[in-house]
Amino acid sequence: MSEANSRAGLVERLAREGYLSPAWRDAFTRVDRERFIPDRVWVRDGDGYRPVNRATDPARWLSLVHDDQALVTQVEDDPTDAGADTDAEGTAAGNSTAALVPTSSASMPRVVATMLDALAVADGMKTLEIGTGTGYNAALLAQRLGEQHVVSVEADPRVADTARANLKAASHSPTVVTGDGTLGCPDRAPFDRVISTCALHAVPYALVEQTVPGGLIVLPWGTGLYNGVLLRLTVADDGTRTAGGPVVGDCAFMWNRYETPERDVMATVRRTSPDRATATRTALDPRLVFGDEDATFTAGVMVPDCRYSVGHGPDGAFTLWLADHATGSWASVDYVPGADEFAARQSGPRGLWDEVEAAYAWWWEHGAPERTRFGLTVTSTGQFLWLDTPDRPVPVNGPVPVD
Repeated sequence: MSEANSRAGLVERLAREGYLSPAWRDAFTRVDRERFIPDRVWVRDGDGYRPVNRATDPARWLSLVHDDQALVTQVEDDPTDAGADTDAEGTAAGNSTAALVPTSSASMPRVVATMLDALAVADGMKTLEIGTGTGYNAALLAQRLGEQHVVSVEADPRVADTARANLKAASHSPTVVTGDGTLGCPDRAPFDRVISTCALHAVPYALVEQTVPGGLIVLPWGTGLYNGVLLRLTVADDGTRTAGGPVVGDCAFMWNRYETPERDVMATVRRTSPDRATATRTALDPRLVFGDEDATFTAGVMVPDCRYSVGHGPDGAFTLWLADHATGSWASVDYVPGADEFAARQSGPRGLWDEVEAAYAWWWEHGAPERTRFGLTVTSTGQFLWLDTPDRPVPVNGPVPVD
């Protein structure tokens, strides 16, 4: 095996590129990612995912394992799990791609290293992990802190069982609990550190309650418009039982299954006759909002419960669709290259495009801030995002009615 296609090669690459700190290098050297990757993984192929099997393509499988990339390890619509006829590659007969919706994955190694470093652990610290997945992250924590100091919670019983088997085979024995990680693990609390490996919309207050004063919570966080950013929250030691802290980078993860948003934006549109939508025009080029990650992040905060999709047309034209599944509201904007104004439609109790316009205006008026200037505070009554300091909360748009 070449050095580049090995565990040592991956560790060296992560260290050389600045993702792996000295504090975690020994753990990454000792814990073999290969032991935690299933014999079949799924890689992106067009609009779907194609399986790669260790038995039929061992060289490619091993190359993927020791590369710095995320690997899908479970899919919602895997035909082999449903008993469909498959070929030797595990692909449904006649289909070039077998799956569309990933449900579990092995995170990109650089992201794993970055998040663990953000935890700022010290010897003997008790740590709670939300989302066991393959067990690799739990093994790294156990290697660094000791098996008895690591508790991991996994919602999917099948994934949890596989993680336990992986950990045992790799001679690691952290506690793996099957359950809803948003509830934490009160029977084993308190914890010095908490880390989530699934993206959250709302930070569960239970995690704050189960973390010691001065402790850290590191988690991916996002909105229906932006997934996502990495937050590092510090639990207050002043008796208020609040937690707050900054966005420290980008970190896109699969959503916590208890908060997974409605995927099909157009389903909301199809429930309402287009004739009932209010037609208008807008001078705001949708590319200014959805072509700038900082603007999109801000819009996601200020226009809650909103998802978007894009339908492409000829010669660079496209339609932006917005939808709020819960209220049945939707909006569309037709972009035409070279135009000064664009046709828009809105339907339902919320004027979603009006809300987006207001969010973009707020962002621009405040100097078009980068997302790393934002932070989040969690209290017993909810959470709020702020710009630069907690005394500058970001307003959340109330629903703008359609005229």
